[in-house]
Amino acid sequence: MQSWVEMFSVMNTALPIFFIIVLGIILISVGRGILRYAFNSKQPLLIVPTVIVGKRTEVSHRHNTDTAVTHTDSKYYITFEVESGDRLEFAVTGQEYGQCAEGDQGKLSFQGKRYLGFERLARSSLNIDEGYRDYRRNY
Repeated sequence: MQSWVEMFSVMNTALPIFFIIVLGIILISVGRGILRYAFNSKQPLLIVPTVIVGKRTEVSHRHNTDTAVTHTDSKYYITFEVESGDRLEFAVTGQEYGQCAEGDQGKLSFQGKRYLGFERLARSSLNIDEGYRDYRRNY
């Protein structure tokens, strides 16, 4: 009998502590998201001429051994280089990732660390092959 009483006593102590820890983790995550949103919203909206210098993907796999189901997530990133030589990397959608290529020139729109879009220059207004070769020769 004593062991049952001790078990319920431990549960009465452990369950609230576990609940508080989980709630704390959730609140910290939400708080960080709000702070990031507020930081980006305070930054000026910039539209700068740029060239795409790199593309990468980040693929993660999860496999549930109980149900034999595999889940794959892909994140897409594009690296831009602005006129000053600074490089900026942003997460983009898969569709936008597929429509861009290294060497593409255009206008990058962003606000803080928030990617807003990339408008590629019309192909008739520049010679892509020469611009890309010049870019590669410099690096």
